[in-house]
Amino acid sequence: MIQKINHIGIAVLSLESQIPFYRDVLQLTFLGEETVVEQKVKIAMFQCGEVKLELLEPTGPDSPVAAFLEKKGPGIHHIAFETDSVEGEIEALESAGIRLIDHQPRNGAHGTKIAFVHPASSGRILTELCEPGGTDK
Repeated sequence: MIQKINHIGIAVLSLESQIPFYRDVLQLTFLGEETVVEQKVKIAMFQCGEVKLELLEPTGPDSPVAAFLEKKGPGIHHIAFETDSVEGEIEALESAGIRLIDHQPRNGAHGTKIAFVHPASSGRILTELCEPGGTDK
């Protein structure tokens, strides 16, 4: 079951240039940086109330985030909904005829399990399902 918004992903050209704005100007709690090799991104995470902001910098030109930046430029990349079972959500969405990018969970930042819903099925918004694990619980 979807429980809440876990985070909003924001594609950026450079973490180094954007971290000071969120940390120093907005004074959000900086939760750290991580490279997610499987997703080909470096992330910086910030806490804003109960929702996190996840800055995404591509690690190479073959990163999906690099393609997003090339096509649309920096900005909101996705919204992530927290669930207690990514597998259960995938099954329910497939049963409802919803188009998915991921039919099996994959590894996300902070030990999470994630899967993406195709924007064609979610009002042109890239939607992530996120099951906390590790340090994200």
